[in-house]
Amino acid sequence: MKSAVLAIDFGTSNSAAAVLVDGQPRRLAIEATADTLPTAVFFPADRGPMRVGAAAGQALIDGDEGRYMRALKSILGTSLFHEPRQIGGRRRTLSEIVTAFLRHVKHQAEAQAGMVFSRVLSGRPVHFHSADPARDARAEGDLRACYAAAGFETVDFLFEPEAAAQTRRGQSPQGEIGLIVDIGGGTSDFSVFREARGRIEILASHGIRLGGTDFDQEVSVAHVMPLLGLGGTLRRSLGDGVLPVPNAIYRELATWAKIAFLYARDTERFVDDLLKHATDPQAITRLRDVIYDHLGHELAFAVERGKIAANAQGVRTAIDLAFVERGLRAPITAGSLNASLAVFSPPLRAAMYETLVQAEVSPGQIGSVILVGGSSLMGLVRREVQMVCPTARLEHADAFTAVVDGLALATAEH
Repeated sequence: MKSAVLAIDFGTSNSAAAVLVDGQPRRLAIEATADTLPTAVFFPADRGPMRVGAAAGQALIDGDEGRYMRALKSILGTSLFHEPRQIGGRRRTLSEIVTAFLRHVKHQAEAQAGMVFSRVLSGRPVHFHSADPARDARAEGDLRACYAAAGFETVDFLFEPEAAAQTRRGQSPQGEIGLIVDIGGGTSDFSVFREARGRIEILASHGIRLGGTDFDQEVSVAHVMPLLGLGGTLRRSLGDGVLPVPNAIYRELATWAKIAFLYARDTERFVDDLLKHATDPQAITRLRDVIYDHLGHELAFAVERGKIAANAQGVRTAIDLAFVERGLRAPITAGSLNASLAVFSPPLRAAMYETLVQAEVSPGQIGSVILVGGSSLMGLVRREVQMVCPTARLEHADAFTAVVDGLALATAEH
């Protein structure tokens, strides 16, 4: 008799686990009583044990000394994934950290289910990296190796939008063609499917490396980073005139996966030099404080909250930056949010059209579009979907658990 297969949705922002029980997915509370676990870790400076999920976020909020890390999935397939760095009192690779995270998920799932899992069916994006098959293959190889190191003997993968499509059994008219639009933290994935005699037939799947963390980055660069000196000028050390403030550090500070690596002495020296030559020393002082006080992740969380508020309320609000400087706020409106995200409209639209082309169906043949993933709640996504498939019904799946539920259903065939 085959052992049960654990379904794991290892996400850029959140992860989840489930098992199939009597033909139905049963989500496992791998974080207290929650269905999902933030994909985040914290390494205390005193070399204490790694904290995972909400505990990692709480350590950051409490101001504990240490290294907070999030969005590790986006590093899969890159050389950075295997590069040793000083983290939590010793040299570690991101591969070791992801392995430790998955080992934690396995342990928690086993405790909840009361059984040992040696087999895993993991979700994966259609493409970890757009238009780079070699790096894409390395990314899956990296993740497979982490699962194996975490204690799984058999590791299988299923595209995340195809997993989400499994939850549509019996939800649509027989023979109707649907489109899954899964916008996660790091990728956007699409599947065209058709329900036929109680089974889900996948007609085509496609994806691009674009997700909620990219949305956060552009919102941060447009609204927050100018308050830290982006777009400013520097006095020349020799001669007259000014030079633009380099923008690379701001891009990295606005990128979830890179924030932790800015907390280094060479970055501090760089910022000190910027301050020495700044024509707007107040703005660069804020940047210095963020780097020296390790406030980058607090900044990113504030941007994320501001993005969600502006998207949901459709009115003027502000990103609260009082933790950087008393009373500091970055205004954000639905209009300024849309303007900062406008650059993503063409690639999202093109990816949906490409999926339809691969499936050999026209937009008019799509009866329903199902939105999956936390970032699918953005107004930008809804507008692009309606532009591509104007006659389709627009439905919302459970944004954060549709993939893991579908993976659990798919374990019946593994």
